[in-house]
This record gives sequence, C-alpha cells and structure tokens, in this order.
Amino acid sequence: MPRKVYSKKLKESIFKRLTPPNAEKVPALAKETNIPKGTLYRWRTKVLENNPTSNKKSSKWSSSDKFQAVLETASLSELETAKYCREKGIHVEELKSWIKQCQNANENKFEDPKELKDNLKKEQKKAKELEKELREKEKALAETAALLVLRKKARAIWGDPEDD
Repeated sequence: MPRKVYSKKLKESIFKRLTPPNAEKVPALAKETNIPKGTLYRWRTKVLENNPTSNKKSSKWSSSDKFQAVLETASLSELETAKYCREKGIHVEELKSWIKQCQNANENKFEDPKELKDNLKKEQKKAKELEKELREKEKALAETAALLVLRKKARAIWGDPEDD
C-alpha cells in the first residue's frame, strides 16, 4: 500500500493539538482527521522528543530541566510565567518551590572529601582496636569462667580445704 504524504501545514496543526497544554487524545484525533492512529502516535512521539519537558510530569523532571525552567522564567511577568507553566504542564507553585531550591542550593556546607576520608580511616581504625579489645576481654572472661568451674569441681571432689 502506498504511503500517504501529509502537508506540512496539516502536520504542524496536528502537532499543536498533540502537545500540552491541550494534548488531545490520539484516538479521538484519528477519528476526526481520518489519519491512522499509528501515524499520530509516531508524530506525537516525535514532537515530545523535540520538547523533552513537555511530556514529563513535574516529578519526573531532572534537576537540570528544573534549573532550566527557573532560568527561563526568571525575567518573565506573572502572566508570562503562568503561560509558560501551562505550556510545560507544571504548576506555578512547583516552579516557585524550584526557585527556592535553587536559591538555597549553596546554603548547605559540604565537608572536604579528603577530610571525610581521613575521618573515616580514623573511625575504622578505632573500631578495629575496640573489636580487638573486646575479643581479648571475652577471652579473659571465658578463662575466668573456666577457672571458677574448675574450682567448683575441685571442691566437689576433694572438699573445701577449710574443712580439714
């Protein structure tokens, strides 16, 4: 069966209808336009690949995507920001929380990795020494317990030396 060629203008209008915020359902669009569902699904995939943030739920956005959204909306008015959020499929409140996260990103103080590594080595050495000391004490305790048992048995066999 020959492949049907669609005009660029038709494709662009369908692309707009397939992307957020409108994002019409493919089966309904296929019925309306008489374009096969498979074709529409391929087109939708192609459109969403070109605009990676438009098809993601905000919880699936990467950190760099969120940061990019913050940068893109930094100079926009509230109305423009709201329009941007609708186009991207996010809520204004989410964008505001991302802005706060970006503003607070450098407030956490991170320790020097070399210092952390040195502290870890010291703690591991200390743990090893404590384990060695514990083993020695366990041995001494076991030896003391054995001596007490032997003393008890010796008294039972020979009697108490004070009895003589």
